[in-house]
Amino acid sequence: MTDIIVTGSIAYDYLMRFPGRFAEHILVDHLDRISVSFLVEDMTKHWGGNGGNIAYTMALLGQTPRLFGTVGRDFDDYAAWLTRTGVDISLVQKIEDVFMPSFFANIDLDNNQIGSFYAGAMTYAKNYRISDVMPTKPDWVIISPNDPQAMSNLCQECRERGIKFVYDPSQQVARLNGDELRTSMEGAYMLVVNDFEALMIESKAGLTLADLQRMFPVLIVTHGKDGSFIYSNGDCVQIPIFETDAIKDPTGAGDAYRAGLMTGLAHGFPLRLLGEMGALCATYALEHVGTQNHNFSPAEFVARFRSRFDDQGLLDQLL
Repeated sequence: MTDIIVTGSIAYDYLMRFPGRFAEHILVDHLDRISVSFLVEDMTKHWGGNGGNIAYTMALLGQTPRLFGTVGRDFDDYAAWLTRTGVDISLVQKIEDVFMPSFFANIDLDNNQIGSFYAGAMTYAKNYRISDVMPTKPDWVIISPNDPQAMSNLCQECRERGIKFVYDPSQQVARLNGDELRTSMEGAYMLVVNDFEALMIESKAGLTLADLQRMFPVLIVTHGKDGSFIYSNGDCVQIPIFETDAIKDPTGAGDAYRAGLMTGLAHGFPLRLLGEMGALCATYALEHVGTQNHNFSPAEFVARFRSRFDDQGLLDQLL
């Protein structure tokens, strides 16, 4: 089986629901001294983090991804969950002095969100290289959002060791400056961003969509409900979404999409099939609240896939 290392944040998500509207409790004329507290009706705790989410859906597809990242002393329950799913956590570094990275989100009746992110153990990720825990070279590495310096270090390590890597800066595009973006993405086999992030890269790094197409063997830009576009060798393939009437929560759909991509890469599938696998994985995530509450077997995935797309029998490799 292809050896894939998934790097990125490994975190807890705490989602709360406020039975009112934030706008009714914030005085716009006094934003210089805000002091508000919202009594919420419920709170749910979810496994999360970009790295954890990608690895989880890859495991559902029958892969055994190696998760690489830093976690806090409260990781044990999450560790057991990932192990049961089929994720290899042997490369995860546990920092006993701090808690897990955690995202706290409060959502009101209009789906406005007030959130806070505690980096916790993630800030230690920059101190570890893949070679510290794995002397052999993996076949692929995906570098997803994490501590910014850790992401840069991992890109550099992949270049130094000749490891094929997928660069997925996602939310950290907002944090990285133009020089950091240009340096980190250099040498990647594939860049995966959404349409807004592509515009931010153009603004910060001065790299247009045409520039990005020339820089990478494969460029993928997702466009939400309009699907995704895969650029390679001067060609563009448009991938439609996998339609559903059961959308509940968009959180984690992008990570699930990337899990489909990485699984397709592991099997050497054509680019169109990679994108279509990603589209269906994203739909599974959209149909559930939380980033790791969707579930399917490889056989269920293949059957549903074939109700919409034609894989020319290639997905039999997942069975």
